[in-house]
Amino acid sequence: MSILIDETTRVLVQGITGRDGSFHALSMRDYGTKVVGGVVPGRGGESVEGIPVFNSVAEAKAQTGATASVIFVPAKFATAALNEAIDAELGLVVCITEGIPTIDMLKAYNRLRGTNTRLIGPNCPGIISPGKAKLGIMPGPIHKQGSIGVISRSGTLTYEVVFQLTRSGLGQSTCIGIGGDPIVGSGFMDLLALFEKDTETKAVVLIGEIGGSEEEETAVFVREHITKPVVAFIAGRTAPPGKRMGHAGAIISGGSGTAEAKVKAFQDCGIPVAAAPGEIPGLLKKYL
Repeated sequence: MSILIDETTRVLVQGITGRDGSFHALSMRDYGTKVVGGVVPGRGGESVEGIPVFNSVAEAKAQTGATASVIFVPAKFATAALNEAIDAELGLVVCITEGIPTIDMLKAYNRLRGTNTRLIGPNCPGIISPGKAKLGIMPGPIHKQGSIGVISRSGTLTYEVVFQLTRSGLGQSTCIGIGGDPIVGSGFMDLLALFEKDTETKAVVLIGEIGGSEEEETAVFVREHITKPVVAFIAGRTAPPGKRMGHAGAIISGGSGTAEAKVKAFQDCGIPVAAAPGEIPGLLKKYL
């Protein structure tokens, strides 16, 4: 098993005729993902190396049976693309686009409530269930099928952690980059609840970073609701005081959101915290 996606997921690529959309659509297909179509208004009837292009998500879903989409649309048009996917009642939408205004995401987040559409992102690398499917830009070769779930606010740091896991013989069930913006569709707690129910996942790695309070809240959630082992890593421990770094969500306010506060919150809830990515496999192996 895995969460959110598997070999049966039927995927649309919104923005498939653009540079990034076409490149990653083909990369996803080469990995084994069922990329069944692309969506670009006004370009219906065209194709990208055999992948048909449709004018709308609704049309594409009706003709392909798509269940998910990946958005590679410029920030100016990304929320319109997301709204179109919601209107078509797709079960999963992964938004890779960065630079979407926070006010636009706030409106989209509120619209998602009460629907059956789950959003991953924006400003994220996507999702991969190794050996089954990937939706996004994650490099397939570093992943290995297995039983470790990974949830991360950082894209490139996810790759480093996954590389360390794979090199240590620890495969992954599903790896998810949730994005580093202040407002994202699905957070740590949403996805931890799914991993808790997944019989294939034996442990979970959380990759957080400075800014916001989600890690502190997640620590309490893990203590109260998660029975599987959880190991954490916090990026930004060496960030100079008062310096804003990294993602739009990496904003520290007063004493909240610092690396020290997050590490302490995890440790207070009995969650081991690695000082470096290379320590994560060793911490996990104590539980497996």
